[in-house]
Amino acid sequence: MRAMFLQVALILASRTLSSPIDPLLEARQSITTLSASAIAAFKTYTFYASTAYCQPSETLTWTCGSNCDANSDFQPVASGGNGDSIQFWYVGYDPSLKAVIVGHQGTDTSKLLPIITDASFFLKELDDKLFPGISADIKVHNGFGRSQADSATQVLAAVTSAMSTHSTNTVTVVGHSLGGAIALISGVYLDLQLPSTNLNVIAYGMPRVGNQEFADYVDAHLSVSHVNNEEDLVPILPGRSLGYHHCSGEKHILDSGAWVACPGQDNTDSQCTTGDVKSIFEGIAGDHSGPYDGVNMGC
Repeated sequence: MRAMFLQVALILASRTLSSPIDPLLEARQSITTLSASAIAAFKTYTFYASTAYCQPSETLTWTCGSNCDANSDFQPVASGGNGDSIQFWYVGYDPSLKAVIVGHQGTDTSKLLPIITDASFFLKELDDKLFPGISADIKVHNGFGRSQADSATQVLAAVTSAMSTHSTNTVTVVGHSLGGAIALISGVYLDLQLPSTNLNVIAYGMPRVGNQEFADYVDAHLSVSHVNNEEDLVPILPGRSLGYHHCSGEKHILDSGAWVACPGQDNTDSQCTTGDVKSIFEGIAGDHSGPYDGVNMGC
């Protein structure tokens, strides 16, 4: 990933959280607690997200230690990235899930916060060459959009090959942190490029990625779960007053270890991240890497 900034702009980040909230966002359904079996169903994908931190040479041969061992029947198809200018990624097939898996590498909090908070980053339209026909009103953080674009065509080629080889139309894209943001944009991209695909996105510690129109588009076209751990501060950034909004699908891990489903976008209930972590000064950077049901992100 591009290491372009040395300082974390915390004052800017705190200002982004202070403006009034759209009252339409306050209407909520009830918060529900996930069952043990529902939580356990995420673990396969959690390990896949963690695996995306591993070197492409390891994900291509599926020799990345405990992360790979957790999904030992996975059949890799392609991998790439250099972990600097282009985030690591990999594509393969899970025969138990009968699904193609796409993993995107994340980054640690100290490197991600400058990208989220720096004023030189802004909401930008998606590239119409990669996202044909999508409305110009739909915008994403330009740093996240650029990171997705860096590997988009390679990922698409690998996914298309895997779907053909394994006769499946189910694709699940995963990622943690920056990788979660890339995964969400990648999900929109793959859904447009492969319209018959059953497309799912499962992200962990994902920052806000785009504007209200983007969040609404995601809700209308994709199945998304984004899992936030306790007082992780990354999911409350960039601030809503800058025009950023989460899509629906939040699962929040409480301090007790219970998981709750938070309906709607940016649910402000105290059991959900936006209501629980009201500013970066209430957030805990160490919660960003996990644990997510016992799994800490990284290779």
